[in-house]
Order: sequence, then C-alpha cells, then structure tokens
Amino acid sequence: MNSAKHWNKTVRAFALAAALLLAGCGADDGKESGKGQSAMTPEGSGETQQTSEQQETAAVTLPEAEPGTEPGSGTAVASEAEAAQETEAEADTETESKEPEMTLQMTIGGTAVNVKWEENESAEALKALCKDGSLTIQMSMYGGFEQVGRIGQSLPRADVQTTTEAGDIVLYSGNQLVVFYGSNAWAYTRLGHVTDKTAQEMSELLGSGDVTVIIELK
Repeated sequence: MNSAKHWNKTVRAFALAAALLLAGCGADDGKESGKGQSAMTPEGSGETQQTSEQQETAAVTLPEAEPGTEPGSGTAVASEAEAAQETEAEADTETESKEPEMTLQMTIGGTAVNVKWEENESAEALKALCKDGSLTIQMSMYGGFEQVGRIGQSLPRADVQTTTEAGDIVLYSGNQLVVFYGSNAWAYTRLGHVTDKTAQEMSELLGSGDVTVIIELK
C-alpha cells in the first residue's frame, strides 16, 4: 500500500516537471518569434522610407507662375501680337492694291480719246515723263495720213518695220510722237492705239489742220 502511494507521488512529480518544461520551451519559442518579428520591422521601415524617397525624387517641381498669369500665357500673347501685326500688314497691302492705278489720258484738239497703251519700255518712259505734269505737244500735218510733233526729249526705242492704220500712235526717231488717221509703212516703235474712234472720226480730228495733243496721268 505504501509502495503504491509512493509510486503515485513520483508519477505526479514527473508529470508536473514535464509540464513546466514544456511551458518553458513554449515561452522561449514565443520570445524568439517576437525577436524575429522585431528584427523585420526596421527592414520594412527601410523599404517604406526608400519608396517615399524615390517618389520625392521622381516628382518634378514646376516653376510657379507669376501672379495673375497662367502657364504659357506669355507665348500666347506674343503669338497673338504677331498675328495682329501680320493681319494689319495684309490689310495695308490690300488697301494699297485697291487704289486705282493712274493711266495715261490723251486729248486731241480738245477731244478726249480712249487709248490702249502698249506694255513696253517706251510707253513706260512716256508715262514717267508725265508724272511731273501734263505733256503738251504741238502737232503738224504730214503726208495726208498723219500728224507728228516733237516730244522734247528722247525716249527708249525699239523700231520695227510697221504698217500703220488710223488710230495708231507711234514713236518716230525716239523723240517724235506720230498719230495716224491714214496708213503708212515705216520703222516705228508702237506706243498705243485709239480705241473709241473710227477711221472717219480720226480723219475728222486730224485731217483739217494742225492740232495740239495733251497727254497726262489721271
């Protein structure tokens, strides 16, 4: 009986020692686990800090605009100013082009006639001669088909053999104006042609005596 009691006490003591031993091992494991988690925390913090620094580095700081302005407003204003200047220049050019061009007008013995002037150096020189005022030429009848008068100075000439008709206006010898009411063949430089008179009307203007021809810019 005493041996059984002693055996039971021994078993209980052994069980209690085993329980305490197991409890101690569990506490040590928890501490080690806690240490591992604590050791990871700084590394995690380091990663978080590094990510923040990368984000700050990647961020681009834009210059602040001056008060009352918007980004790019200076360039926009300059572009608008240039466009306005170009528009104004175009408007001035259009205004100048719309101004009527002055042309040579001719009167024969006080009668105005329409003339289609040649586009050559001689006609341009005659036009330039009239810029300072009207050109008055005293004409004389010649040959029964023309009237001729001295211009007062020589103009550029490009004489070619020409057969004239009533209404033709030519330069002869570079310094004489000839207006025809008939026909002739000679070397002349053409200046123009009267377009609003028939051969009969030209004969009436020029065939009855010397006349005065006035050429002017209008």
